[in-house]
Amino acid sequence: MKVYDITAPVFEGMPVYKNKPEKQPKFIKTTNAHVTESKLEMDAHTGTHIDAPLHMINDGETFETLSLDKLVGSAKVFDLTQVEDGITKADLENLDIQENDFVLFKTSNSLEDEFNFEFIFLKEDGAKFLAERKVRGVGIDALGVERSQPGHPTHKALFGADIIVIEGLRLKEVAPGSYFMVAAPLKLVGTDASPARVLLFEGMPQ
Repeated sequence: MKVYDITAPVFEGMPVYKNKPEKQPKFIKTTNAHVTESKLEMDAHTGTHIDAPLHMINDGETFETLSLDKLVGSAKVFDLTQVEDGITKADLENLDIQENDFVLFKTSNSLEDEFNFEFIFLKEDGAKFLAERKVRGVGIDALGVERSQPGHPTHKALFGADIIVIEGLRLKEVAPGSYFMVAAPLKLVGTDASPARVLLFEGMPQ
């Protein structure tokens, strides 16, 4: 059985959304005699993370309401590295996307190590298509599932259909296909997102 860790490493100076300094994690270490303790200051949307509806909906549900049942199970990786600008309905409609699938999109984002302001994202019509297909979740290898869209229609289309959103995946070494996924977020209460460790297992029963 092969395991793929598709989680972005967290460190000071890591790529963050729009290179905003306030989004950089901070590690503060204190040492007393032989004991070292670290304090971590980090945005809930750091690196690989899972969004809750509250992120884009003012009265949306908070993170603890998300079901772990949706975060553990089969997942499909699709190679969309040929896509330019954004993923549309036309890019998705010929793929094997079925009801209750958790779809992970590998794009040219996975080939870059720095934040790209023109990152590949999921366009509104693509999000609506996934909502119509009734997938249980979508993951993408960008720090945002959408990019500068007024009103945030991609997020809202997904949240409105009760679809889980994972951002910041690293899929460079992962081939297209079916996997068993474990997406394990921190057990946060009252937040709009949580960092997560996401693993794909090859060769496990789906």
